[in-house]
Amino acid sequence: MDRMRWDAQRLDLMEDGALPGMPTIKGLLRSVQVPEFPGITLHEVRSRSALNAVPPGSAMPFQWTINPYRGCAHACTYCLSGDTPVLMAEGRELPIADLRVGDRIVGTREQGSDRRYVATEVLAHWSTVKPAFAVHLADGTEIVASADHRFLTVSGWKHVAELTDADRFRGGGDDVVGSGPDLQVTAVKALGREIPMFDITTGTGDFIANGVVSHNCFARKTHEWLELDSGKDFDTQIVVKTNLAEVLERELSRPSWRREHVAMGTNTDPYQRAEGRYQLMPGVIRALARSGTPFSILTKGTLARRDLPLLTSAEQDVPIGMGVSMAIWDDELHHALEPGVPTPKARLELVRAITDAGLPCGVFLAPVLPGLTDDEESLDAALGAVAASGATGVTVLALHLRPGAREWFLGWLGRAHPELLPRYRQLYRRGAYVPAEYRDWLTQRVAPLLARHGLDRQRGGSARGVDGEPIRGLPGDADGEFPAGSLPAGAAAAPQRQPEQLSLL
Repeated sequence: MDRMRWDAQRLDLMEDGALPGMPTIKGLLRSVQVPEFPGITLHEVRSRSALNAVPPGSAMPFQWTINPYRGCAHACTYCLSGDTPVLMAEGRELPIADLRVGDRIVGTREQGSDRRYVATEVLAHWSTVKPAFAVHLADGTEIVASADHRFLTVSGWKHVAELTDADRFRGGGDDVVGSGPDLQVTAVKALGREIPMFDITTGTGDFIANGVVSHNCFARKTHEWLELDSGKDFDTQIVVKTNLAEVLERELSRPSWRREHVAMGTNTDPYQRAEGRYQLMPGVIRALARSGTPFSILTKGTLARRDLPLLTSAEQDVPIGMGVSMAIWDDELHHALEPGVPTPKARLELVRAITDAGLPCGVFLAPVLPGLTDDEESLDAALGAVAASGATGVTVLALHLRPGAREWFLGWLGRAHPELLPRYRQLYRRGAYVPAEYRDWLTQRVAPLLARHGLDRQRGGSARGVDGEPIRGLPGDADGEFPAGSLPAGAAAAPQRQPEQLSLL
């Protein structure tokens, strides 16, 4: 297997001399759980590098990134009760609660018109607490799972919440996955209580639970955009690069360093809660400023206010860009989709604090949710509040549904707004991004509102390169423009290539 540029940060690589039972993380100093972060494990490491080179094919207008924290957030949207038997590779069954990373189990792969059983490996394993549902089958089997757990039926993958007595699971057979009347769903009942549940990530994306094919949960090595799976729905593993500032200073002092734009916040938020404990960003900011390196920060964390005096001082030495992502404007939707994330009001106050300090600040109003927040009244209220906060510019982006976030969001949508499911399946039938027709429609709806609030391009609402042209290349919209203030002055536009996802957008 080829080594990837992020291999040194993987949680599944064995550190030479690691003690039995300890997490196998490169450079691990210790793993701690502290009262102020319940349910979160912090893995403190000595990092070997600080600067990450952006792949040559990226459309992003920067060449380097820094990630003080590497989150391992599991999109734990599909979970099973701990006693659910999972088929092991050697033929025995083991409760899912007792599985461990590295265990050999049975999964499936499609081969031609058949789906066949194959051996695979447990890549990640964790627990959570969720409302329980009991799925009853014709042969008397009862499977206890969360509403978002997916099973393979004869008509494809289905969430527990979508199952009816017309569905029949797939399972059984010898080499080829079969089905039969004994796997017919007879009832799905809410148990009316929350129980401990478990899930895994496997090499095939599925496993055999209670004799039927069960979808695995996506384990993410970094925080995904919007953190739709944040809060109590998963156990979070955060890798903390405790020596980041020291390593960064060494890398910036090399004669080969060309002082190119360095971006922070493109994968994990540098001002997430752990920053309050470890305070890595002040050292990073000082190192970049002293070396004459322009940088930008994208965050949704209000902790950034702590460093405003330092950022104001750094701007005297280097160009700085500040960006704040404003995901959900509606309070009810925010509570449902962004648990544990600062409220829209708190983030607007952050924008005001940044601009009051004399720094530029662009706002990413993202995501706009089709059918939920794309009406003129909602957009007008949001853009009016952004303008009142003193934002330098704003960019409006439609919802992106990447793997993992897609399953979570559509599961939530099916429960909260089932009437919108057909529209979303149509909009996102080709992938993570809305089609050009919807983007054009949204652009036309937003344009007069931007002008109304003084945030349009003619009034400097877009970031511009050294040639004076707007810097484009937003994820999912190659023509989308970065908001003014979000990039350092004079940032170079990247060649137009395939859009790349920014995790906080």
